[in-house]
Amino acid sequence: MLQADLTDVLAIHALKARYFRTMDSKDWDGLRACFADDLIADFRQSTGGWDEAQLIHGADAYLAMIAPMLAEVATVHHGHMPEIEFTGADEASGIWAMEDKLWVNEGSALPFKWLHGYGHYHEQYRKDGGVWRIAAIKLTRLRVDAG
Repeated sequence: MLQADLTDVLAIHALKARYFRTMDSKDWDGLRACFADDLIADFRQSTGGWDEAQLIHGADAYLAMIAPMLAEVATVHHGHMPEIEFTGADEASGIWAMEDKLWVNEGSALPFKWLHGYGHYHEQYRKDGGVWRIAAIKLTRLRVDAG
């Protein structure tokens, strides 16, 4: 790995850390800043089944969907063991092992009261104006426990 690549790897690690922190703290403006405008968000497998409505095109559309959905949900997301590969000077891909827990408050439309998930984030990153952003994000699950 080139020395310049190490700086970019660390920037992508920090980007993913911000993604988790802003998601869990409900900092929607901070979360929006993690994404490229033309984000492709694929969460069709995110709760263990298949929901075609969870394929979203555009960062603003994704935030418009996720913010109200998680308004009454306490979340904790952890990402581990990143595999980052550079596919161009300003492009990279990554896979992150993940674990999340969700606790649903009264008033939520979600079909469960709690969820504990295990899986992987598969992502594409793009550097625009010197800043790395998530251009595509897909969540796959190995296991989902819910009640």
